[in-house]
Amino acid sequence: MYEPIRRPSVHTMADPARTEGAVPRRSREEELAIRLAGHLTALLTVTDELRVLTPAAELDDAAARLDAQVTGLCGGRAPLRATPSAGAGDASRIAALHQRAHTLAGQALVVATARSDEEAAELAAERMEAHARALGLAEVG
Repeated sequence: MYEPIRRPSVHTMADPARTEGAVPRRSREEELAIRLAGHLTALLTVTDELRVLTPAAELDDAAARLDAQVTGLCGGRAPLRATPSAGAGDASRIAALHQRAHTLAGQALVVATARSDEEAAELAAERMEAHARALGLAEVG
């Protein structure tokens, strides 16, 4: 008087022989490229925000280099760039943006190093240093 089971059991679904090819898998290199592109895109967004609040040629150059790096990682697709928010550029907000950029550059540096991507690692290290200087965490010179 029992109704038959209509779905496969979890044991059948977990069988690697049955699920081969059913689940898309990425290589470690592909996963690292995706993570690096994400960190660099987030850093680009914060850099764009800083460019609006504190215009500087260094930030313009950094934004162009970040854009080129992400485009290369994404197979030629340019990253989506958010419109920076309007608002006052008080010191605490600018410091918070520099802190966020420093953190994102550090995360990008870790992934770029794991990926052995020297160009991205160099860019991330430069951005970390620049934001550390802006925060007064590193000596200028």
